Amino acid sequence: MAGLRQKVNYFETEEGIDIEKELQGMVDNKLYNTVASYSTNISQYPNNEISFVKKHMHYLNIHPKLDAQTYLANLRLMTRIR
Repeated sequence: MAGLRQKVNYFETEEGIDIEKELQGMVDNKLYNTVASYSTNISQYPNNEISFVKKHMHYLNIHPKLDAQTYLANLRLMTRIR
């Protein structure tokens, strides 16, 4: 159910754990551009960098109607180094 992400911590669900593993696999694979991004939240990220995995897990968590598998497929296409 799409609304489940808001009610339950998405990071602790089976789907969330699997997606986090897939994102980490992209980071470990040198074929993808997965550098950390700038974050203005200095209290949570003291060096002003949010990791690729945390950034996209947060995005999926706040957009519960988004199809996670389609998002990952598009993310792979956009970050693939050619």
